[in-house]
This record gives sequence, structure tokens and C-alpha cells, in this order.
Amino acid sequence: MTTQLSARVIPARVHARDWSWRHAGRELPAVHGLNVEIEPGQKVLLIGPSGAGKSTLLHAMAGVLHPDEDNASTGSLEINGIPAYGQRGVAGLMQQDPETQVILSRVGDDVAFGAENLAVPREEIWPRVSAALEAVGLDVSLDHSTARLSGGQKQRLALAGILAMRPGLLLLDEPTANLDPDGVLEVRDAVLASIADSGATAIVVEHRIAEWARHMDRVLVLQPHGGISHDVHPERLWSDADLRCELAAAGVWVPDFEYDDARSPLVGAAEDSRVMLSARELAVSKEAPHRRTFWRRRSREEGSRKSAPSPVLAGIDLELREGEAVSVIGKNGAGKSTLLLTLAGLLEKHGGELEASTELRGHLENSDPFSWRAPELVTRVGTVFQEPEHQFVTPSVREELAFGPRHAVHPETGQPLFTEEEAQERVNQLLARLHLSHLADANPFTLSGGEKRRLSVATVLAAGPRVLLLDEPTFGQDANTWAELVALLREQLAAGTSLVAVTHDDAFTRALGATTFRVGEQPTGERPTGEQPNEEHPSGGAL
Repeated sequence: MTTQLSARVIPARVHARDWSWRHAGRELPAVHGLNVEIEPGQKVLLIGPSGAGKSTLLHAMAGVLHPDEDNASTGSLEINGIPAYGQRGVAGLMQQDPETQVILSRVGDDVAFGAENLAVPREEIWPRVSAALEAVGLDVSLDHSTARLSGGQKQRLALAGILAMRPGLLLLDEPTANLDPDGVLEVRDAVLASIADSGATAIVVEHRIAEWARHMDRVLVLQPHGGISHDVHPERLWSDADLRCELAAAGVWVPDFEYDDARSPLVGAAEDSRVMLSARELAVSKEAPHRRTFWRRRSREEGSRKSAPSPVLAGIDLELREGEAVSVIGKNGAGKSTLLLTLAGLLEKHGGELEASTELRGHLENSDPFSWRAPELVTRVGTVFQEPEHQFVTPSVREELAFGPRHAVHPETGQPLFTEEEAQERVNQLLARLHLSHLADANPFTLSGGEKRRLSVATVLAAGPRVLLLDEPTFGQDANTWAELVALLREQLAAGTSLVAVTHDDAFTRALGATTFRVGEQPTGERPTGEQPNEEHPSGGAL
């Protein structure tokens, strides 16, 4: 039986008059001259190219952008006739990166956090928590560790926390971006049901808009460094040919549109190409066997002792060949990211064997990437994390791109791989290719979600690794930046680089000519494994 999620709330009215916002250190405003009024209870889809200012606008509506001497703001942005900044409890914001919204160590406590801070009576909070978790399809216990959730599960967690608050203004920034296809529909339907139940005003930002548009009342198109360029009924995204072409040219993912830059799939690696990385009966765990781990768990038998970790996946067989692309697919929480981090040498394997070939390891004696030092990894295996912020270490985009080449060493000699001039040339090329040149001096943490993702991929490519391991590499991309990113990775494959990507993007898999490995579900009580045999992979193994 489904628990009722919420009673009716007071829906918010949003009104902007010539509102502009410029981030500190930027020459151009993120949003400029915005004029819009959103009536109470309306459902609005906010779209636009990557970097158009969509996330900035949502943060402003949520009341968390503070105009000061560094951040310039003009005009007015009001919620219910009151300036948005500083209002409390009116808006609920789900940010683009759900990792930033995890506060407490247990799922139930985390979902309850917002409602508790709004002084909701205790007897009301826990029914809300249970109903919100049920609504978003996060089927774990209330005391389940938030550290053990996958990225997609954390998205559901963040949404549940917002729904439990029952805000009058629901602000969702790409709420389904990292979800598997079934999860996208589940979460979308949970959002729509919550809106119908509560009557809240809702503004949703998404790049892949086909699943959302027909369920919304309005579509607002935000233009880069400007305001609203179009305010249309959703049906026009299908019926208005001129509008469709205009939006597609700007990079918007227009539903059912045939993009001119579609590329035929690459031919996969030849059977006789060299093996770069191989795994046999590999088992992986979020907890490393020798406690080199992000979190620990107490034994039931003795509080001072640690329980033995259990594998997330086991029985993985892999031969990754030179110039080959493989997409790892499956439901959220199945262990895809854990597998990727183990292949990258960043998590110790739980069991089995993981070996780099002589061609990949060069002069290094140990074939297990987990034993390699950072300078030895950077030119051999490049890893893009699911959360881009986890790999940023410098104060500017340009310095971030130069960091890898400056620390890269030759696999055979151990000498610096690039001169300073060569490193800067690589930096300039990547800035141009991935539409980041105008952000060269910006702090990486101030970029939009899509810009952060492109930067995270570029930082890895800059060091010239032989193997690329990418977690959701196309997250937050519009059609134009997606095409450029795919073209760049195709060039890497053609040059002999090997690639493994965790992705829910079928078009990305097709464009790279990637074989697929599906991380399967197991009946309760059985050991998790990769699906075997996997007919989609030429090695016949489980990757």
C-alpha cells in the first residue's frame, strides 16, 4: 500500500524583473535581464545549452545566492513578493551533484534532516521520511549507510529529503541524470505524483527533455549570459519546426530530432590487438580487504573488531584491448562505479586477479595498478570520477588542465613526459575543443555541472594515458558539447587508447562502437556477479 506523501502546501509565486547575476571573477553575467513570472502551482521545464545559467537561476530562487562585493546582482528576484535571498523553508533545491547534499551517515536521518530544521513535529517527520523513500524508489532500511549508496541512489536520497520538507517551490536540477532508464521513469513519476499531491510550484532543469516536457505546463529556454529566449507550451517542442531547428542548433536535446552531426559507430578493436588490462575471477568491494577504505563497519560479535567486507561484484573476467571501448551498464547500486575504481587501481581488489600488460606497465615490476604511485598511474590509467569535484586540485581551469602533464612521466624511462611548452599546447587545444577557453581563469568549482564534467574528462586526457576509465562522461552535456566530447574520445580510440565507461547513455555507446557489459541483478542471498556469459563482449567474459 502506498503511503500518502504529503498534504497540500502553499504554492509559491516566482517573479523576476530585469534580474542579473554575475559570479565573482567572471566578466560575463551568468544570467542577464531575466523577466519572468511563474504562477503558483505551475510546472515549468527550464532548458538551455550547457553553461546557460540554469543552475545559477535555481540557486537564486532557492535563496542561497548572496549579492556582495564579489558577486554582482541587479534587478529583483522575488518569491511570494519577498526577495528570494534568505527565505527559509519556502523552496526545496535538489542540486546537480547529489553528493553535496548528503549530510548524515544514515539514510533515514538524512531524509529527515530538512524537515527537522524546519521544526516539523517529530510525530510527522518519520511518516514523511518513509513516504518519501517509497515515492522515489530507494528501497533500503532507514539505518542504511549513506556512504554505501551509489551515485544514482544518492540522487534518489536527495530528492526524498526535498519531498519530506514539503516546500511550496520545488527546484530540481537534473534529478534523473545519473539514473538507469527504469529509474528515470520511476523518479519522474514520483516527482509528478508529489506535485499533484502537494500542489507545489515546480521548476525542473533537464538536458534530456523528452521524458519531462509533455508533463509540464510551460517550457522556458534560457540563453547563455542572457534571459529567457522562449516561453512556450511543451507541445511546440514537437510541432514547431522552426523552433525545433533553432533549439537544436543551440545544443538543446530536442525530442525526436535528427541531428546532423550523428556519427556512424566506430569499428571495435581487432581480435589480435594487444591486451592492455586483464581480470580473472575479479571480485570488488566498496570496503578494501585490508581496510584501505572510505568507511568501516563494526562487527556484531565485537564492537572493537571490524567485520570482513563482502564483495559487491565477483567472478568478473575481462580482457581490455588496445583501441577498444566497453560500456558498463546496469541498475543503480549494482556496483558499476566500484568496478571502475578497482580497474583504475584506486580501490584494492577483493579477490581474483587484475593485471596490466607489459605494454601498459612499462618498466614497473608489479602488474597490479593498485600498487602504482600517482605519477606512474597518470600516464597509464586516467580515471574520471562520477563526481567531477573529487578530482579538482588547483584554483583555475587552466592550471587544472596543466596539472596532469606537468606530473606525467614516461612509462619506460620515468622522465618527464612533456616540456612546459608541450603541456601548455595540450592545455590550449583541450580548452578550445571542449568549449572552455572563456573559463580558463575561472575556479573549477564555480563552473556549471556540464562544464565541470568536460573539465574532468579534459584533465585526464591532458596527461595522455593509455587506458581511460570514465564514470558517466556525458553527464550534463547539451547536444553540441556531447558531440565534441564524443569526437575527442573517438580520436583517442583510433590512436590506440582503451576505454571503459560506466554510462546510461545508449547514444554514447553506439557512437564509440563500444561493446557492453551489463551488471546483472541477483536473487536475494546469491553472490553478486557480472552476467556470464556475456555475448555482447567479444572476449566472452563478464566485462
